[in-house]
Amino acid sequence: MSALRPAAVVVASTRAAAGTYEDECGPAIADWLYRHGFAVADAVVVPDGDAVGTAIGRALEARPAVLITSGGTGLSADDATPEQTVPYLTRSLPGIMEAIRRAGSEKVPTAVLSRGLAGTAGSTFVINLPGSPGGVRDGLAVLSPLIDHICSQLEGSHDHR
Repeated sequence: MSALRPAAVVVASTRAAAGTYEDECGPAIADWLYRHGFAVADAVVVPDGDAVGTAIGRALEARPAVLITSGGTGLSADDATPEQTVPYLTRSLPGIMEAIRRAGSEKVPTAVLSRGLAGTAGSTFVINLPGSPGGVRDGLAVLSPLIDHICSQLEGSHDHR
């Protein structure tokens, strides 16, 4: 059996970082990654804002195959995950976010307000998921049939499924 692909999870939540709220999204993402063949450490939980960009940069230093963030994609003044992510992206994958917003809006109309991004940072697939457990579930459901192909392509495969 081949080695597990490395992955990282960053959760943007000022309340969870302060310990006043228990993060449910990070563990759900880590579990999903593990079930899809990734080696993943516990989620790094940081407050919204500049700390998100710092955590993304640190995570990317390890060159994971996948980096998933959760939180900070809404319209609140401190929701800055997309802005903290964009400096690291070398290519954009807008179709993935369009599919996630579309899938989420079938259950929750406000899902279309998510400003999350998807793209690549070198050979790492990076995606910003919402900070709600439901939004994370919807996003991961969209990613399930795609994630292996995304990683294979970034690893140099020219297989077009």
